[in-house]
Amino acid sequence: MRSVEDQQIKVTAAAVAPRPVRVAISEAQGLLCAEDVVTENPLPGFDQAAIDGYAVRSVDVQGAGADIRDEEGEPIDLTLPVVGEVAAGSRQPIRLQPRQSVRIDTGAPLPTLADAVLPLDFTDGGRARIKIYEPVRSGDYVRRVGDDVQPGDIAVRAGTIIGAAQVGLLAAVGRDKVLVHPRPRLSVISIGGELVDVDRTPGPGQVYDVNSYALAAAARDAGADVNRVGIVSADPNRLRDVVEGQLVRSEVVVIAGAVGGWTSDQIRESLAGLGELTIDRVAMHPGSVQGFGRLGRDEVPTFLLPSNPVGALVVFEIMVRPLIRIALGRRHPMRRMVRARTIMPITSMEGRRGYMRAQLMRDEQTGEYLVQPLGANGSSHLLSTLAEANSLIVIDPEVTEVRTGDEVQVAFLAQRG
Repeated sequence: MRSVEDQQIKVTAAAVAPRPVRVAISEAQGLLCAEDVVTENPLPGFDQAAIDGYAVRSVDVQGAGADIRDEEGEPIDLTLPVVGEVAAGSRQPIRLQPRQSVRIDTGAPLPTLADAVLPLDFTDGGRARIKIYEPVRSGDYVRRVGDDVQPGDIAVRAGTIIGAAQVGLLAAVGRDKVLVHPRPRLSVISIGGELVDVDRTPGPGQVYDVNSYALAAAARDAGADVNRVGIVSADPNRLRDVVEGQLVRSEVVVIAGAVGGWTSDQIRESLAGLGELTIDRVAMHPGSVQGFGRLGRDEVPTFLLPSNPVGALVVFEIMVRPLIRIALGRRHPMRRMVRARTIMPITSMEGRRGYMRAQLMRDEQTGEYLVQPLGANGSSHLLSTLAEANSLIVIDPEVTEVRTGDEVQVAFLAQRG
């Protein structure tokens, strides 16, 4: 029996990022950048106001706020005339003369000779003339040319995951497209004579095809571009044709319902000409019996998963999801783990790492994580408990009993809502 770690190493070694493609920046979010994006122009491209206010020469407002009085002892207010207004996007050049001010909007180009912006709060907000309460220094509230990015700077580096900030920066430097590693393409196939699609009514002995829908959703959640093939006959020729067609268009293929017993032997024989698939017992539960191989000319990672939807989803979470995350360039492909105290006892299978559906909570007073197992211990068939779960309790192979209040490792699943 293989350990979980050995099987994960075998699987993740097959991860390959798809060949780079150039896409619009609006389509690049969440993808791995495949080039160093070098800026050609400075950002900002001109001196501009960083705040709404008045463009001034700083030397003209240095006395503001000081207790200055005239010969009769009366306080002297520092004022300047407002000789114009500059809106954001203005193309009309304005030259500021000594002892003048210009009303200016955030992002508007600074008038010639102006070297600072007086915030509105530093003045009485006048339209024709302003009374100034506080001084500013040269450069205050001004974004200078190239303050953000200089020509030749790298705006986004190769290997960076493109998020909202990177999309914004690409737009700011004038890039409408960027070279990225696309989402890995994943095909999901269900096999089983008992299966019918959800648009049909099951007959005696038949059940709905759960796996192709659930696994396709899990793959999308992991970041893959998914093709749900649906139910495919186990007829050797038909199956080989379908799988061969998916190998050409996919970086990952997942076949559910074909692991263990005579069916898996038939599947392996059908696909033998495409490469070697091995069925292994992995020291985990649920989903200990699982298959993996690299098929086709491009040695596409191909998985055989249990027919039990809970087992299939758990194996997908532990084996397939990390491979997708690595292909996407994620530095940490595994789920975040925390320590939590159980609020009820748990039993686990000796010699196998247990993955138990659970709800993770936090004590409002202590901040401590608490976790509640869902479903009866060892019940790997209850899909409803997986739907309620926000985490998986991970129990080491040598542990068979966990008492109430004991600490366990818990893996966060995707947040809902």
